[in-house]
Amino acid sequence: MAADSIPLEYLSSDPEATLAFARFLGSRLEAGVVLALSGDLGAGKTTFVRGLAAGMGIEDPVSSPTYTLMHTYLGQGLPLYHYDAWMEGRQKALLAEGGAGALETDGVVVVEWAGRVQDQLPPETVTLELGHRGETQRVVRLGGDWASWTRWLADRPAIPGWEPTEPAEKD
Repeated sequence: MAADSIPLEYLSSDPEATLAFARFLGSRLEAGVVLALSGDLGAGKTTFVRGLAAGMGIEDPVSSPTYTLMHTYLGQGLPLYHYDAWMEGRQKALLAEGGAGALETDGVVVVEWAGRVQDQLPPETVTLELGHRGETQRVVRLGGDWASWTRWLADRPAIPGWEPTEPAEKD
């Protein structure tokens, strides 16, 4: 399937669907994936990471690493390395001083507020922008490494609570 034939957005009216989408994706991730999350405060970035962890078989509680550099979660399969770049100065310093090697890993790396450290992320980074459309709908915009999206979403799969849609103008 051609990369441009996969949906660029999924829409939902169910706030719980964020967890379902992330669990679906988490069950398909492979080692070495760097996933960049963006979206306004309260858009569901940490909730999305909770769902990813659940989809990866991780049972530990997931919380935002805003005041730490990274949280590591170990499950039955791949480890999950969860960064938060809200305090971008600390994250840029970590990545610039050799910490970028941590992005080449045996597990999955997720960076919240990734736009703040975008120049430090590898070119094959997979991106998700979480947001709201209107008062009741949530949107997930997909971008980045289209080869990965093609593998994970090859048949426009049904993700509980979400509908693939053509992208609208950015909110």
